[in-house]
Amino acid sequence: MRAEIISIGTELLLGQITNTNAQFISEQLAMLGIPVYYHSVVGDNPSRIQTQLEISSKRSDILIFTGGLGPTKDDLTKETIARYLGRTLELHLEAMEQIRNFFSKRNIIMTPNNERQAW
Repeated sequence: MRAEIISIGTELLLGQITNTNAQFISEQLAMLGIPVYYHSVVGDNPSRIQTQLEISSKRSDILIFTGGLGPTKDDLTKETIARYLGRTLELHLEAMEQIRNFFSKRNIIMTPNNERQAW
């Protein structure tokens, strides 16, 4: 079994942040005895994410995505993966409730864009 971690984010490519998520996931997989053969980094671009999906799905058994999953408009990772798999996204009601509670407990107004995290 071969795993690959695909990190999404132009900020990673520009060196604006360090890819600590991939490091952490690699460590956790190693403890489970699952070898990570590749780390890939792709910018916030649907066609490049699609191309990476095509490449990675041929060489790895497990694909783990990190980054690009937040509530901003340029986070197109979920939509691109769903389209690649021929699936549609569904609102996960339990996750939506957890997101609402997160904002409520902190007395912060939740914007409609945060709902994207529950899809």
